[in-house]
Amino acid sequence: MTSRPKLHLEKFLPYRLSVLSNTVSSAIAAAYFMNFGLSIPEWRVMAVLAANPGLSAAEVTARTAMDKVAVSRAVAHLLERGLLTREMHGDDRRRSVLTLSEAGYRIYDEIVPLALGRERQLLAALTPEERIQLDRIMDKLASQGLPAMMS
Repeated sequence: MTSRPKLHLEKFLPYRLSVLSNTVSSAIAAAYFMNFGLSIPEWRVMAVLAANPGLSAAEVTARTAMDKVAVSRAVAHLLERGLLTREMHGDDRRRSVLTLSEAGYRIYDEIVPLALGRERQLLAALTPEERIQLDRIMDKLASQGLPAMMS
C-alpha cells in the first residue's frame, strides 16, 4: 500500500483565501441586495466602471477576474435596470462600451461609504503595520499570476 500525500485543507492557502473572500463577500452581499437590489457581480461591474468608464464587457471580465457568464448576466441586469448605458465604440460597430448611467452613479455614491466602512471594520483587527504588511503580501501574491502557478 502506497502512502498518499495529504492535503490539510484548513491550512491550504488557496482554500483559506477562498473561504475568507466568501465570508466577507457574503456579509457585504446581504447589505447590497437588501438596500440596492444588487448582487456581488453587479456591484463589482459597477465599481470597475465607475473607476474606468467606457470598458467593454470583456475588459470588465479581465479586470474583475469574474466568469464571463457572470459578467454578462450582471451587465444585462444593470442595463435592464437603467444603471448602465451601452454605446458602440467609435467606428468599430462590433465593440460596445459600458458606462454607469446617472442612476448608476447615484447608487454607486451611496454604496461606496458603506463598502469603505465594511473594509475599515475588517481591517480594524490589524495594527497599522500589519495592514501595510498585508497590502505588500497581497501585491506579492497577486504578481505571481495564476497561469505561472498552474504550470
